[in-house]
Amino acid sequence: MKRILLFLMIGLVSVCFAACGNDTANKSSENVNSSEKRILVAYFSRADENTGGVGYIEKGNTRILAEMLAEMTKADLFEIKPTKPYPKEYIPATEVAKQEKEENTRPEIVGELPDIQKYDVILLGYPIWWSDLPMAVYTFLERENFSGKVIAPFCTHEGSGIGSTEQYIEKATQAKVLNGLEMRGSMAQNSPQEAKEELAKWLDAIGLK
Repeated sequence: MKRILLFLMIGLVSVCFAACGNDTANKSSENVNSSEKRILVAYFSRADENTGGVGYIEKGNTRILAEMLAEMTKADLFEIKPTKPYPKEYIPATEVAKQEKEENTRPEIVGELPDIQKYDVILLGYPIWWSDLPMAVYTFLERENFSGKVIAPFCTHEGSGIGSTEQYIEKATQAKVLNGLEMRGSMAQNSPQEAKEELAKWLDAIGLK
C-alpha cells in the first residue's frame, strides 16, 4: 500500500513539473514574439533660405527624411526645435550657427522631451553645420539618458558628408551608434522618391526594414 502511494505521489510531482515547464516555454515564446523594436525619430531641421540650389523652402530637408522614416518604421516623431529661431536668410543663419559652435552653447529647445526609456532605437536626424551637429542637438542628447539604447544617425548636407558626427554622438551619449545615412539636402527636397529608396536601403542595412 505504501509503495502504491509513493508511486502516485511521484506521478503527481512529475505532472506538476511538466506543467510548469510548458508554462515557462510558452512565456519564453511570447517574449520572443513580442520583441519588436520601439523606435523614435528625433530630428533637427531648418526651413527658410537654404543652400544647394533649393532657395527658400517651407519644409526643412532633414524634416522631409524624418517624416518618411517615421512613416516607414511606424515610429514616433519628435522635433528638436530651439526656442529662439535662426534667421530666415542663409548667410546670417550660418553665422549664428558658427558662433554657437565656437562658444559650445546649448540652446534651449521647445516642448517636453520624450521619455527615451520607452524606446529601443532612436533615429537621429540633423543637417551638418560647420562639420558638426547643430548645437541644439547636443542639448537634446545631453539632457536624455541613452544608456543601453541604439542610435542610428541620418544627416543632410551639400558636400561635407556625415563627417565625424557619429563619433560625436557616441561620445555625448555612450549609446551604441550604428552606421549613419548621409544625403544631400537637394535630393530630399527635389527627388523624394529617390530619397525614400535610399532610406529603405539604409533601414535594411541596419536591420530595421
